[in-house]
Amino acid sequence: MTNELKYFIGNWKMFGDYGSIEIIKKIHNFNTKFTKNYKNSKIILCVPSTLISFFNKKLKSKLISIGGQNCHHEQKYGPFTGSISSSMLKKVGAKYVIIGHSENRKEGETNLLLKKKISSAIKENLVVIFCIGESYLQKKNGKTFSVLRKQLKSSINKKFNHNKIIIAYEPIWSIGTGKIPKIEDLRKTFKFIIKEYKKNFSLKNHPVVLYGGSVNDRNISVFSSIPEISGFLIGGASQSSKKFIDIIKNYYK
Repeated sequence: MTNELKYFIGNWKMFGDYGSIEIIKKIHNFNTKFTKNYKNSKIILCVPSTLISFFNKKLKSKLISIGGQNCHHEQKYGPFTGSISSSMLKKVGAKYVIIGHSENRKEGETNLLLKKKISSAIKENLVVIFCIGESYLQKKNGKTFSVLRKQLKSSINKKFNHNKIIIAYEPIWSIGTGKIPKIEDLRKTFKFIIKEYKKNFSLKNHPVVLYGGSVNDRNISVFSSIPEISGFLIGGASQSSKKFIDIIKNYYK
């Protein structure tokens, strides 16, 4: 059985200020008005850490959850200038956190470091949105599956609470380029991720696996033919209430 709940997670990246609460209010109003139409949808917005507390206080909504975009591997406090721990995220109201995004991997985050970050976040009862994905060269050389296998096995511990982990497959070559994988390739990749995850961590239930990479209101309907996709990690399009809402509406058309 695949997961019936569909996640629509926005990754705002380095975007937003206090005035951006209007974007979230419009998404919230849409979700409130059409809650019966999209009752199986879960909306999460991962925003800069400077906005988490403010948005939570202003929003006070059970329909939209707020998350962070990264955390330090130390769980509490420490001499790490400019860093934010999972404990600090939790205290300002974050319920989710993105870990392992390719933009951060590019800056030097290793699989071992990511394992520590995941452990730290789970201990704070945060739900981890763990990003995996291959580069264009790796895809071209037929290494997609081996890359994904290594990212999963090297960063996730069998003893972790797997109910607190969401996998987001984001092919690096697709992020921000407008290019998306062929549907047949995507179907095979999702089946591989699910099978590999269940095998490595001895799980009976399907893991939650999202797709991310150039998701927009025009191509979202294409993904509805793949039941293994449990939702989407949406980048730039989530910075616009209209585009984000249109993605949800068009998915269910």
